[in-house]
Amino acid sequence: MSEPAGVEPTGHPEVDAALARLEELAGVESGARVAVYEDVHQRLVGTLAALDEQQQYEQ
Repeated sequence: MSEPAGVEPTGHPEVDAALARLEELAGVESGARVAVYEDVHQRLVGTLAALDEQQQYEQ
């Protein structure tokens, strides 16, 4: 998947993949958009939690 228009790659594959999901919004009816937003949110929360755990482990 490519990055959404106007979004530069972050350098973190997990974050870039989550943001790329936003491209699907153009083809999704408004009632189904919530599922896409929830998926993106969950992916980002998971990525941040993993980074936090990694940082705590390295200290």
